Amino acid sequence: MADHGITWGVLPLDTFDRVLVFSPHFDDAAMGAGHLLLAHAGATVVTVFAGPPDRYPDEPTEWDALGGFRAGDDVVAIRREEDAAALDVLGAEHRWLDFVDHQYLTPEERATPEAMAPAMGAAIDAVQPTAVVMPMGLANPDHVATHDAGIMLATTRPDVAWFGYQDAGYTHIPGMLAWRVSKLFQSELWPTPMIVPTRQDHARKRAAIECYRSQLGPLYADHALAERLGGSVPEQFWMLAAPPPGWERMREL
Repeated sequence: MADHGITWGVLPLDTFDRVLVFSPHFDDAAMGAGHLLLAHAGATVVTVFAGPPDRYPDEPTEWDALGGFRAGDDVVAIRREEDAAALDVLGAEHRWLDFVDHQYLTPEERATPEAMAPAMGAAIDAVQPTAVVMPMGLANPDHVATHDAGIMLATTRPDVAWFGYQDAGYTHIPGMLAWRVSKLFQSELWPTPMIVPTRQDHARKRAAIECYRSQLGPLYADHALAERLGGSVPEQFWMLAAPPPGWERMREL
């Protein structure tokens, strides 16, 4: 949470020596931070909602059905295989936490940020990153919970540089990104777009995304994946850090 002042987006050279990316679901890091991962070989992707439910629904959820699953399929096991293949394409390591995707749970059963933060913190302790990159937390409840848990950790770990990446797809929903930026502006972690080293290899990023075979059906049907890939939508990373001293008064303007 160091205050870097006005740097015109330039960061210290060692900021991304060891990178940890939190991915709510198996495909989110590849879609929202794939070029970042390509630029930092050996980065670690921690997928938060990577655990199987105690029991799958008798009939697949709409999302799983669009992905080709049938009753009795072990969806999470297959998606873990896809994730390992995708991250291999990106040159990243994987870690999976055991929280369960919200689509399998009632709202009351879903993991809270307070419950998630210790496990996410343990992953940080194991990897010892210099930079942690998490979703901005837009629209999807699992994305929001991952972001909120990350913010809890960021306020207690000033030795790490913290960043948010724009959630692919959801960032195009009207008002979603503006809502998150406005919330952060009222907090102790101001969001600032930064110049982050990436490798603009669109073909390799696309190859990684296409490893998530069971996700492609719903992503093409409902999330404009073809248009986003065809348009080479850029990734954007926001530093989350304390405002420069005295600048807090801007909140009152």
